[in-house]
Amino acid sequence: MNIIQAAFIGIIQGLAEMLPISSSAHLVLFPWLFRFPDPGLAFDVALHVGTLVAILGYFWREWVDMALSLVKLARERRVTSQSQKLAGLLVIASVPGAIFGILLDKYAESAFRNPLLIAGTLVAFGIVLWFADHRDQEKRVIGDAKVKDAITLGLAQALAIIPGISRSGITMTTGLFSGFKREDAARFSFLMFAPIIAGAALVKMKDIQGAMLAMPTFWVAIVTTVISSLFAIGFLLRFLRKHRFNVFVYYRFALAALVLMVYFFRK
Repeated sequence: MNIIQAAFIGIIQGLAEMLPISSSAHLVLFPWLFRFPDPGLAFDVALHVGTLVAILGYFWREWVDMALSLVKLARERRVTSQSQKLAGLLVIASVPGAIFGILLDKYAESAFRNPLLIAGTLVAFGIVLWFADHRDQEKRVIGDAKVKDAITLGLAQALAIIPGISRSGITMTTGLFSGFKREDAARFSFLMFAPIIAGAALVKMKDIQGAMLAMPTFWVAIVTTVISSLFAIGFLLRFLRKHRFNVFVYYRFALAALVLMVYFFRK
């Protein structure tokens, strides 16, 4: 994979991971559509690292507040702030994704990468997102989140191992069904990503060799992923203050239609 291809895939990862359109689907489909070579393990790690850096950077105030609150929690041994509560909820939400990720990782690398399956999940979960977005909203905010919300969102996030479902899409959809405001559903989803993505990067990092870290494409992928992720996070949070998820649902349908046309044309 050359520099241009690495930059292209990094941009796709950053945008599609944060928007409810499935980064895993795009990372399977775009090399398939454009006949890119398999980028390999190092590139996968680079994309995870870039996404994590963006989430930590964009929400740095929240992470600092949670870190300080955990220090206070260790001293006082009782929950006294929203930051402490949020940190605990994020840990709880991460558990299902970690378990399912370990159990189903080999399937994610093979059986789940079928273009027809991805087209189906793009459409099916696009419909689910549409219904969640058009139901009566209870207008809950992050501060209203409870343990059951963390468990529900964590279980939903675990489904994102299947390309086409979308980590952001399924967690935001679940947040909407749980009565959260669109922007708060998105913000909580983004915060949930950090622990699970960090874990995935660490698991894969142990197999990375020093020579891989010297590849320019590795660093290009990280930089482009960070930049595009930061843009996508800011854009979506602003967009959802006044708009529904409709445009992303329609995009999922259009991408699924394109996949089906190319699949049967190549047959």
